[in-house]
Amino acid sequence: MALVEPIPGEPAARVDLGTERAVVLADFHAGIEGALRYENGVEVASRAEQRRERVQQLLGETDADRLVILGDFMHSIGGPGGAERGEIEVFLESLTVPVTIVKGNHDGDIESIVENARSPRTPGSIPAVTVTSGGGCRLGDVGFCHGHSWPAPEVLGARVVCVGHEHPQVRLTDEVGGTRTERVWLRGALSREPFADRVGAWTDTDLVVFPAFNELMGGTWVNVGQDFLCPFLPDGLDGGEAYLLDGTRLGPYEAV
Repeated sequence: MALVEPIPGEPAARVDLGTERAVVLADFHAGIEGALRYENGVEVASRAEQRRERVQQLLGETDADRLVILGDFMHSIGGPGGAERGEIEVFLESLTVPVTIVKGNHDGDIESIVENARSPRTPGSIPAVTVTSGGGCRLGDVGFCHGHSWPAPEVLGARVVCVGHEHPQVRLTDEVGGTRTERVWLRGALSREPFADRVGAWTDTDLVVFPAFNELMGGTWVNVGQDFLCPFLPDGLDGGEAYLLDGTRLGPYEAV
């Protein structure tokens, strides 16, 4: 079994941490419906319950010991509104496994929300929740960082590095000119060049860029020359290939 295996049909992966099995997902963006309403005038019914149930189902189907959220658990960059805060609190209270939250650029006040979910209403009601720094963390042979900032050295020393933030997508055109976008995984070798000043001894390391878990998020169209958001992409991805959520291999992402 590979250390990181995308779950067929889902924007999430099974990850072997050595002593634990984890479900890992990126860019949950709780409460995005409120932002769409306020910022864009777009009315979208809340999908908080569906998001929560999808994660619970994935944890159950994979018999996971841990949930890792690879950044941007929240959507609001500043203080979250009531609906967003409520979604996060209810979500955490519904879990039965420990959670690692890798801090993303949208997660500025996530620590206080985690503490509020614990107390004073229902002290001790949620499993252990760890919030990392923006540089991420390493669990077993797998490193995790959100991707909006540079990974910590211990992350780069892992056998596989997982990042989010980019929301990779491909723009597909059919024979009559119709277009659609699809979320994709990007996978390849971690190129050493962008990290030359950030790590000492090197090992052969894979890089996996996760699709956004939240289907309402836009993304980077990686096959049409859009600029990447992540400071070490695309230079940090050597021989990167794209895969659809159903596992279809599209080949080198630039040529899709």
